[in-house]
Amino acid sequence: MSFMRDSRKRKAFIALLSVCLALAVIIAACSIYLGSYYKADEIAISAFLPDGCEWKVESNGNIVIEPKNATRGFIFYPGGKVEHTAYIPLMQACAEEGVLCIIVDMPFRLAVLDMNAADGIRELYPQIKEWYIGGHSLGGAMAASYVEKHTDDYEGLILLGAYSTADLSDTDLKVLSLYGSEDGVMDRAKYEECRPNLPSGAVEIVIEGGCHAYFGMYGEQKGDGVSRIEPEDQIRQSADAIIDIMTR
Repeated sequence: MSFMRDSRKRKAFIALLSVCLALAVIIAACSIYLGSYYKADEIAISAFLPDGCEWKVESNGNIVIEPKNATRGFIFYPGGKVEHTAYIPLMQACAEEGVLCIIVDMPFRLAVLDMNAADGIRELYPQIKEWYIGGHSLGGAMAASYVEKHTDDYEGLILLGAYSTADLSDTDLKVLSLYGSEDGVMDRAKYEECRPNLPSGAVEIVIEGGCHAYFGMYGEQKGDGVSRIEPEDQIRQSADAIIDIMTR
């Protein structure tokens, strides 16, 4: 009897140890995945930005670029596993045209972990008359899912190398879908599948020679195509297209 009890204890201990080891492996794998991300290229950003440009970092990590007398606002969701400061050049280019820009700092740099991050931002800027939301890649998809439930609060949606799985086809939103011809990351089949989710008046622009990563300044991205233009060119073209859709 004692032998049988000892055997059962050993089996229970081995089972418990196996569960603990499995959990440890899972936690370690998650830590490695969440801890690796594309870092902003500070040197490239500094070279791009004009002298004297300023932004502020809120206590929640959000970056705000606020030009004087802005009447339009743009809430931006960064791409998955990309440092949000990488998008300062694009947002600065938009701010130069009078748009208040907020780059949201997502938990673990994944917008899917906080799709509702835009909640409460609009209320902080009552002077802004028109609001837009958008993002890059995963950030764009999450922005689209968010605006589906807040269509009355926004004038439009900006998708950069992204598509909307949410059905926005019956809305009055201004929508811009922008991607590079050399984009090797965005799922083109999924993009085409989701195209009917956009309003009939949605504007699609393909940046000739552009890639997936060059909406921000964080270097090359795994799986992306080889760009035939410089990041500065893609950012300028993107900003022009964004301002155009906002002012239509």
